[in-house]
Formats: sequence, C-alpha cells, structure tokens
Amino acid sequence: MEETPDLYGAYPRLDWEQIGLVAAYGERRPTRRGDVLFSEGDRDHDFFLILAGTVAILDKGEVIHVHGSRRFLGEVGLLAGQPTFLTARVTEPGEVIAVPPRRLRELAYREPWFGDLVLRAFLIRRSLLIEQGAGLRIIGSRFSPRSRRLRDFAARNRLPHRWIDVEDDEDAESLLRALGVPASQTPVVILNGERVLRNPEDDELPRLLGLPPPAPASSAYDLLIIGAGPAGLAAAVYGSSEGLDTMVVDAIATGGQAGTSSKIENYLGFPAGVSGPELTDRALIQAEKFGAKVHVPGDVTGLRPGNGRYTVDLGGGRELSGRTVLIATGARYRRLDVPHLDDFDGAGLYFAATQVEALQCRRVPVAIVGGGNSAGQAAMFLARHATRVLLFVRGAELGENMSRYLIDRIERCPEIEVFLRTEIREVHGHDHLEEVLAENNRTGEIRRVEVRALFVFIGADPCVDWLPSTVALDDKGYVLTGGPQALPLETSLPGVLAAGDVRSGSIKRVASAVGEGAMAVRLAFARLNR
Repeated sequence: MEETPDLYGAYPRLDWEQIGLVAAYGERRPTRRGDVLFSEGDRDHDFFLILAGTVAILDKGEVIHVHGSRRFLGEVGLLAGQPTFLTARVTEPGEVIAVPPRRLRELAYREPWFGDLVLRAFLIRRSLLIEQGAGLRIIGSRFSPRSRRLRDFAARNRLPHRWIDVEDDEDAESLLRALGVPASQTPVVILNGERVLRNPEDDELPRLLGLPPPAPASSAYDLLIIGAGPAGLAAAVYGSSEGLDTMVVDAIATGGQAGTSSKIENYLGFPAGVSGPELTDRALIQAEKFGAKVHVPGDVTGLRPGNGRYTVDLGGGRELSGRTVLIATGARYRRLDVPHLDDFDGAGLYFAATQVEALQCRRVPVAIVGGGNSAGQAAMFLARHATRVLLFVRGAELGENMSRYLIDRIERCPEIEVFLRTEIREVHGHDHLEEVLAENNRTGEIRRVEVRALFVFIGADPCVDWLPSTVALDDKGYVLTGGPQALPLETSLPGVLAAGDVRSGSIKRVASAVGEGAMAVRLAFARLNR
C-alpha cells in the first residue's frame, strides 16, 4: 500500500533525535502483519510511533490512510479522553514505540516541541476526519428536529460523523433495510461500525461516548466554572495552572458561541485567523493539561449557598460544590419575532454557520439577518458554498456593529448582497423553508426572496434562568458585578464571579471574554485568601 502524503502538516515525520526523546517515555514493541494497535471504540489506548513497517488506518473496515516509519498515530480524541473512531492495523511487520496516555501527557508537558507538533497534527487530523465523514453515522431526515439535535451535538462537540439523509441519499434506504430499521424509527446512530441506536434520547449518545465523565464526588472545588465558552475556558487554563482545583461545566459543548464561528480573524496571535472549533480544542487540551476537570454536557439547574461554599445543582439530581464559582454561561441566540418561524427550526432556520450548515447550503441561495461580526463572518463563510448570500441589516449601515475588516471583505465579495434598513416579515415553505418576505423599514418596499436557509444573528439574551434571585441582574437580565463591598467581577454573592457575555457591561468579544476569565482567577484567589 502507498503511504498517505502529509496533508497540511497532519502526518509529520520525527527525526531520529526526536524519536530518541520519545522512546524514553514508552517501550519498543515488535509488530506482526495483522496486529491491531487500537480499534474503533477503544478509550485511552497507547500513543504509537512507528519505527519500522507500515500501519493502515481503517474506518468501517475501509483503509483511509497508510503510515510508515517515523510517523505517529492517533488524533485529538486521544488527548481528550474520547473513544477512538478508527482502527489501526499493521500491514507490514516492524516495530513501534508505545507510550501510555499518562506518560504521553508528561512527555508533552516536559518537551514543548513535542506537545506543539502533536497537538497541531491531531487538530488537523480531527478536521480532516470531519470533512471525510468518518466516525459515527447518523441516518435521518433533514426535516426532523431530533435529527437536527443529534447533528448539532456531533458538530458542536467536534465528533467525526457522516450524515446520511433519507430524503436524498441513495444509500439510506438500503442501509436501513440491512439494519432492519424502519424509517419511522429514525434518526439512527451507528456506533463502532455495528452498534445501532434507534431514535436515541438526548443523553444516550453522550453517555455511550463517555461524555461527560462521571462527576467526581469531590468536596468543594476551589473554582467551579459554569460555562465553557472563551471566558470559562480561559479561567480553567489560568486557574488550574495556578494550582486551583478547577471544574468546568457546560450544558451543550465547549466553545460557546465562539465555538461555532468559521473563522475569527481579529484574535491576538493568529494573523491568518483561527476557527472557533480549533481555538476551543486548543484551550480545552491546555486546561486539561494543567489538571482542570471538564463536565460536558452537564445541565446546571440551580445555585445554593451553605457551609462556606456554593452547591451547583445538575440535571438528574446530581450536584457539585465550589468554594468560589464563576458564572460564564454567555448568552443564547435571540429569535426573530416572525409568524411561523419556529416551524422551520432545523428545516432551513439556523443560529450558527458551521461546516454542518454549510453542507446543507451547497448551491442554494441563503439569507442572513444581522449586522454584527457574527453575521459578517457567517456571510463570508457561506459565500464559499451557497450560490448567493443575502445579508439583511435593520440599521442604516454596517459600520454600526461590524468590524471594518469584515465590512471591506463583504463589499468585495460578489456572492454577497447587502440590504440595509431591511427586516424579515414572513417566511414560507412546505416542510422546508422556501422563501422570505423582507420589508424596507424606511420606504415600506416589500421584497419576496427565494432562499433555502435563513441564518439569524441578531444578538443574544443572557443565560441566567438557573440563577437564584439573590444574584443581582441589570434591566436587561445581565449579571451585575462590582460594588462597594465586592471585587471587580464579583456578583452580589461573595465568592460568585461573572465573566464574558453574561456579565453586565462586557464588551461581547472573544478577546475580552478571555481577559475577564483570566482576571476572574486572580479575584478568586483574593476571595479564597479572605
């Protein structure tokens, strides 16, 4: 078999000096043809560096990559503690170095060059797997809200998967017939190539994938972070690196709204831009490297003080406690007040523009509502997939809420058409969105536009439903911080801090959220010392 070329730096070769350093953390093992180094579904398998021979990487029994001497195996799930989605089988005998997961983390910490090299390669490999449709298989109708929730979960948590649409994929019917599953029992998820989940409950798939791990029955954590967006992840990195016993909880996925961004181009240190998922993966691995624990998904339902600590209630009757708590729950997308709009939720109506949504919009016209950076970034991203992108902005100019660099790019993009002072009034379609009616709010002119998708980016409302009434909020529902007796980011409850988009007066930018998350750690130390 021919070796897979090094795509985008995903499959680098180590030199012999580097191999010698890695060898000190593992053991050499001879390999024979047919040996399986790890199988789909395995968790915490060894990190393998090939010294001699070749190894094939298989997805559902099909060879997708072949690697030889001085290459290493695995992808980002190995660092994140996820089960592997692939199988590695020896095709030509030789020798490997096997490094256990615990020693791998130690190696990455002590040898910065190794950590940087492996992390970069692993992140690229995960992106390639997602693009190739490897891993899980989800079979269902694109018009089904249940199918949409499963796809959202897989996309938001960066799980490699292939979506098989019963509406237009010719493989769907034969595959369902082979599985003995009627269409009425879709959506279906196929795990490990053979395990079939029929219309699984919301918690069934994450539980089988080990997401989240069981919440430890700890005494109080030093820092309990609610929300795993940029503010929460920054606090997890800085808190754990400074020695605080740190736990992060999020109801859906790591990354928050930033995790759904196709590209963030004004974040410090990434001149070529960085995607939200990549920034999230890097931050998560960094936090876990320093010892932070992550519980995702974990639905938080309440906060209670008592005995010098705070107890956070989780769904299912579970609870966690912390000596200090950081509220970093961000905000949820605001919905348009348009009749019957909710009928198209998951069937043409979207609140994020990721690769999943882009695949739904290939070669069709789409509309975006919003005048901020999220809308601008979505427009640029979707313009690479859709035939036409219509951007509807309620205000008189883009510069009111959008960064100049995005405005310049939108104005130069022929696939994007901007309509200022324009609002959506009606939506129409049969089972799926087909057209929208837009009105110029100055002239009253009505425009009927054929679109197959509508993306809404009109701001967000703070996620504070779970907070007790003792946490003071401003008139818009955002958490108030500071005051005569409080630390700068401290709420009306001593030891409970707030950072990021959920905080009243915050800037609503990724960089500022990261800064507030880091600042919150210093303030948590101050409160603990008191």
